[in-house]
Amino acid sequence: MIVLKGIFKTFGDKVALKDVNLTVNKGEALAILGYSGAGKTTLLKIISALDVDFEGTYLFKGIDVKKDPEKVRKCITMVFQNPVMFKGTVFENVAYGLKVRGYCKGYIKEKVDEVLEYLGILDLRDKNAKRLSGGEKQRVAVARALVLDIDVYIFDEPTSNLDIENIKVVEGTIKELKRKGKTVIFTTHDLLQARRLSDRVAYIERGEIVEVGETERVFKDPKDERTYRFVSGMF
Repeated sequence: MIVLKGIFKTFGDKVALKDVNLTVNKGEALAILGYSGAGKTTLLKIISALDVDFEGTYLFKGIDVKKDPEKVRKCITMVFQNPVMFKGTVFENVAYGLKVRGYCKGYIKEKVDEVLEYLGILDLRDKNAKRLSGGEKQRVAVARALVLDIDVYIFDEPTSNLDIENIKVVEGTIKELKRKGKTVIFTTHDLLQARRLSDRVAYIERGEIVEVGETERVFKDPKDERTYRFVSGMF
């Protein structure tokens, strides 16, 4: 579904991504691991087509993303580590993606309420989204993604700084997306979480994809010394 070939990304003189080659298969859950500043979020923004200012080739279902990023953005959604709430209620925040896609009001109401109930935040429906707690905002951000029936769901550190209850909700959401055959890509610093949720992992260090493989294989038998140090906790 996703093919990255020779991706380079720079910010001024800083190289953020260096010759990244990566494939993501339809229906799999891929965890991207690495230290802070390794390039994980930059990579996610490129995969989500939010950033098309890069060197190299990115194909999504055979589409050259640089030539038609808008088409790709309609197929992918990304939940940020620190989500920004739009002005208005929780309902209006979650309904936004459906409104811009032209769905009727009846369908929007039914779908939004269904997702809010699933995530346990139906009681927040009419609350000011900007006044929510951090955990509540994270659930609303997840709801904004779930309400869209699309191909790829991307989560950037979705459970960082969340309590156990909210972590269970987010992890349960990822498992449910996998069950439905959706493609999920996420970053995490929680190695146990990566093992629980992913089919494959990609380890990135200093902007370079060091190793990619099936999750248990990478954790039990990493092929690169840098990967070994990371999964062994040798920081």
